Amino acid sequence: MISRLATTILLSLTLPGIAQSLDIQKVTSPGGITAWLVEDHSIPFTALEIDFLGGAAIENAAETGTAYFLSGLFDEGAGDYDASAYQRQMRDVAAEFSFDAYRESISVRARFLTEYRDESIELLRLALQEPRFDPERVEFVRNQILAILADRASAPNDIASDTVNQLAFGDHVLGRPIEGNEESVRARTSDELEQFRQRALTRDGAYIGVAGDISPGELGILLDELLGGLPLDAPELPPAPDYRLGGGTTVIEFPTPQSTVVFMQEGILRNDEDFLTAYVMNEILGSPSYSSRLQKEVREERGLTYGIASFLGTHSTVGFVTGRFSTENQSVREAVEVVAEIWRDLANDGVDEAELSRVKTYLMGAYPLRFDGNGSIASILASMQRDDLPITYVENRNTMIDQLTPDDVSRVAARILRPDDLHFVIVGQPEGLDPAVTDESVAISGQSVFERPEQIHDRPD
Repeated sequence: MISRLATTILLSLTLPGIAQSLDIQKVTSPGGITAWLVEDHSIPFTALEIDFLGGAAIENAAETGTAYFLSGLFDEGAGDYDASAYQRQMRDVAAEFSFDAYRESISVRARFLTEYRDESIELLRLALQEPRFDPERVEFVRNQILAILADRASAPNDIASDTVNQLAFGDHVLGRPIEGNEESVRARTSDELEQFRQRALTRDGAYIGVAGDISPGELGILLDELLGGLPLDAPELPPAPDYRLGGGTTVIEFPTPQSTVVFMQEGILRNDEDFLTAYVMNEILGSPSYSSRLQKEVREERGLTYGIASFLGTHSTVGFVTGRFSTENQSVREAVEVVAEIWRDLANDGVDEAELSRVKTYLMGAYPLRFDGNGSIASILASMQRDDLPITYVENRNTMIDQLTPDDVSRVAARILRPDDLHFVIVGQPEGLDPAVTDESVAISGQSVFERPEQIHDRPD
């Protein structure tokens, strides 16, 4: 038996080489299931990621939270194994599985040793196709979710996230918390969870990335064994929501010495021809890992927060630019004004050659580090397929960034950033701002939303 320590060591090993040298192969199984593979036989270990299209997006209003509920039950017993026996079987073969629900997908990650590949895949197949939904385990997961909902109801970050989503997307599924609500969670039955599983896990809806000690032929057989028994047709995602959030401020009274601030405006889709340029623009605007304008002005120059960042968020039918920070109640107005001023300056004045050169050097140098192991690579491969990127994207990405000019980035900043449409949701007791919803709560530069970023996978950008 492989010890847990040995498993941890294997999981931490990285693939040789850098991103540009990856040999990505498209593999189609005898049954017609497609995956992308980076083959590496240097260690006897393989990582697999499957992103099933659907997730919370295919829930109706009464089902809200079902995808999240389901994701907590896959490893709580399957086939002939109850929860304890199933976990024991996983330990015996040193396999690691994780299951997560997101707005538009259910993600499955598996890590297994070559020696126990067959046993590991059979355990995963049981989880995906024959989950047990034993009553005591359903109640266990239900109670866990109810506790999470109770915590979220008193967490300023979650209150701000839920508020901005509801304001932006209304009754659309994107406006609802992925965890659901107390009423829907209490109402879910095992039969409903099973019916949802059959809708949510499909062969045509599976985006699959694999990296490690497996050949294309072996992978093809594995895919049919693992997924061949699932329904064929992928679920249909709902139509695009109306983006309803205009410029202004929403203040939610909450007893705390610090306010949490989330800001958002409508953005662009992932398949927009300007998306990569917008990605570079956002690194300049508000990257959490680069010395961005927001970091410099709000944190370093004025000391108004310990951290601030902006992000490009995308769903299949809507994109947005969003960010967040926390600051003392007496500093909220100033911080909001500074953020809006930075937004306006970048939209109006763009970037110069020196600033763009610095961020390009950072992005191009950091990119290979994202491919730091089988797990990361499998995740990126699945994400590339879901984003409909070509298989050559990895080798061409840095070249595309290097070719960008200040005029390119300035044009996209002017196109995307709309300071008058920037909306701030503030949870706390900000001084000088009334707890109300208004379009003109703060006067900014003479002018009279953030969900938690879904790191479903390592994004290929």
